This record gives sequence, structure tokens and C-alpha cells, in this order.
Amino acid sequence: MTVTQTLSEGLKREFEVIITKKEIEKLVNQKLESIAKEANLPGFRPGKVPVSVVKSRFGKQVLGEVVKESVDIATKDTMEKNKLTPSSQPKIEILSFEEGKDLKAKLLIEIMPNFEIPDLSSLNVTKPVVKVSQKEINDAVEKIAKENVGTKEIDKDRPAKKGDTLVIDFIGKVDDKPFEGGQAKGHNLKLGSNTFIPGFEDALIGSSKGKTMNVKVTFPKDYQAKNLAGKDAVFETNVNEIREDVDVKINDEFAKTLGMNDLEALQKAVSEQISKQHEQQSRDRAKRQILDKLADALSFDLPETLEKEEYDNICKAMNPNSKPDNDKNLEANPDPDKGMSKEEKLDASAIAKRRVRLGLLLSEIGRKNNIKVEEEDTRNAMMREIQKYPGQEKQIMDYLKNNPEAQQQLSGPIFEDKIIDFILELSNVKEKIVTVEELYKEDAIDLKKEAKKAKKSNKVVDKNKTKQPGKKISKKA
Repeated sequence: MTVTQTLSEGLKREFEVIITKKEIEKLVNQKLESIAKEANLPGFRPGKVPVSVVKSRFGKQVLGEVVKESVDIATKDTMEKNKLTPSSQPKIEILSFEEGKDLKAKLLIEIMPNFEIPDLSSLNVTKPVVKVSQKEINDAVEKIAKENVGTKEIDKDRPAKKGDTLVIDFIGKVDDKPFEGGQAKGHNLKLGSNTFIPGFEDALIGSSKGKTMNVKVTFPKDYQAKNLAGKDAVFETNVNEIREDVDVKINDEFAKTLGMNDLEALQKAVSEQISKQHEQQSRDRAKRQILDKLADALSFDLPETLEKEEYDNICKAMNPNSKPDNDKNLEANPDPDKGMSKEEKLDASAIAKRRVRLGLLLSEIGRKNNIKVEEEDTRNAMMREIQKYPGQEKQIMDYLKNNPEAQQQLSGPIFEDKIIDFILELSNVKEKIVTVEELYKEDAIDLKKEAKKAKKSNKVVDKNKTKQPGKKISKKA
């Protein structure tokens, strides 16, 4: 086997690999002899099958395996001997190969850029902090009280009004035929809650206890049950009770109904929950500062493959209708930026550069400081994901267990958070007291805002960027 470097340009490395026919034939024969010793074919005793027979049956399959293994070994050896760290999966291109002849292949490797991690202890981070006020606690407790309002049956008969809770029996019909899921008994319906089909609750305003009504409604055209969407229906409805809200007194007794010892314990629990929410937001704001500072800190070449992959992903997010699912005539790999304006493409490119640069920098910080995602971290993330789909726990668990890519999507954010926590410990963090409004101001970062930020960062790093000259390497004779 001969490996000759043919290109060293920026982060690209290219090698010509030649595996002689003798090497291939030797490996093929070794595999065939090994198979013959264990083969069990009709007409032959186990282990006594002639190699010639094994070759006629399995020769092409074995040749394919040998070629793949040989190329894989050449790739691994080339990276180890040249001390190359690939940024993505190396690409192999078979230039020429016929049975009985040498195999010639081209190996393309994009390596990781070489850069020094900036001094993390010199980072200055301002962390916005909110002190939970008594008013905020009281407002939250009052909201809980409103969500736990009880009802009592009205003392005197009167027509139902908005805000009342009716206890009803009903049966729905379309074309005079009952439909699945269209009936219930003893159902509690709060008038004005908008939980039923539009028009249903309004029709019951003014109804009386013991009265049976035929409520006519039309299902919305976008109703989730397609067999009912847009159709007229009649609900035969009987009003069993009319109930009104009971004012809730916020005291120790109310706290006990929620499992707390007293009102003070409830207020403390609410305060801790609010603090936890604010702390997460404070951390997110600090994280953005760190990413912004790191994005401006270093200048280095980016692997084209990673940049292109990220660019494609961003274009798909910005241009989701570029490939209709029902169009089978589209190319297998359509351009994700097809139909996008020049400005949109520039935005996507700027974001891709910034994300890849930050991703490589964070990964290097994690690698050099031995920061890892443990099995328990991934397992906990899987459990949190499963809890989002009640009733489908087993299906989601099986999917995650059998899908390494899905597990990677869960562990990726954990790895990033661990690195951010590590950086926060090293950097100079100063807390700044702010209001709740200030803490959550302009919380959402959309692609347009990210593009603006990315363009600014890219300008900063490009000022000091020095391109590495391309270098062609002549083949050895």
C-alpha cells in the first residue's frame, strides 16, 4: 500500500492511495480460506469445502469487504502517521479498480483548525439579577388561587350567565346520527372558557336548570377530526346544575388544600419557584454575553464541510417551503437556499460562520478541560424528553435507545451548558440588579437578529484573519 500526499491547502488535505493487486489478492485468499474452514454447504462436510467453491459462491462479496477494509485502514493509518484530526468524516473516492488490478483511490480530509483558547479568566460578564419582591409573590399566589376556584350550586333559580359553571349531559349528532366522542354525562363547562366548539357556550347563556336544549353549531374547517371539519351539528343538551364560583380566601386553610403546611410555606415555595425561573433567565443572558465575547475573540479558518452543513440547516429554517414534501420530481438534494434573496443568503452564511466558529471553540474548551457528558446526564435528558409525551413513553424510549443521532441532539445542549458553567466559574462575573421587565426584555433571538450579530462578529475576526496560502504537492514518481 502506497499513500502519497497530493494537496495541503488551508484545512484541506488530499492523498492518493494505491493498494496493489497482490495485497488485495492476499487478503481475499486469507478470508476465503477462513470461510472454507467454517463453511457448511450442501454436498460437503463442514470445514471441508474447497476454497475454489467458496470463491465461486462468496468471491465478489469477500472482494468488496477487502476493498472497504483496506481503504478504511489506509484512512486510519494516514491520519495517525500525519497526526491529522479530522473535522468531519473523511471522504474516499475510488479512482480506478478492476478485479486483478491495483486499486487507486483519493482520500480527502478536512482537518480541525489550529487555535489557542483565549484567557477565559479575563472575560468580564455582567449577570442581570432580579430580587423577588413580596408583590411578585402575592401576585403569583393570587393567580394560583384563581386557578383553584371552587364552585357551589346557586341558591335561587336564575338564567345561566357568563362565568357560571354548568353541569350538563349532551349528545352530538351530525346528519341526525351520533358521532364518536360527541357525548358525555355530568360534564362541567364554564361559560366563557371557550373550551367547546365556537357558539356552543354562547347558546347556553340564559339557559335554566332542568332545561333541555338543541344547540346548533358548525365545526371549524380546520377541526382536528377531519370527518367533522366544517360540518353542521346539533347537540341535545340537558342542564343539570348551574354553579357559581366561590371566592377563595388566601389563608392557611387554602395553603393546606395545595399540600402545604400553611400560607407561609406556600409563599416560600412560590418564591423559590420564581427565583428558579429568574435564575435560568439570568444565566441565559450571561451565556449570550459569553458567546458574543468568544465569537469576537478568535480568528481562524473554518472547515468548509462544517460550514456548508450549517449553512444548509439555517437555509432550511429560513426557507422551510423550499422542498414541498409532495413533490417527487425535485432533485434528491435540492439547494436549500433556492428562492432566497441575496441578502437572506448572506445572513445565512454569516450565521453559519459564527455558529461553526463558536462550536469549534466550545468543543476545544471542553476537550482540553476534560468536560464530558456522562451516561447519567444523557439518561436524565431522555427521561425529561419522555415526560413530554404522556401515554407514549415506551415508543419514545425505544426510539431514543435505537437512534444515536437523537441521543446526540439531547446530549449536545448538555455538553454546551457544562462548558458555559465552566467558563462562568473562571470569568469575572458581576451581578447587576434589574427589574423583571429588564431581565426579560428582548428575550427572543430570531434568525434576523442573530444574522445582524453574526455579521458584526465576522467583521471583527476577519480584520485579523490571515489566510493560509494554498500548497500543491507534486506526486512522487
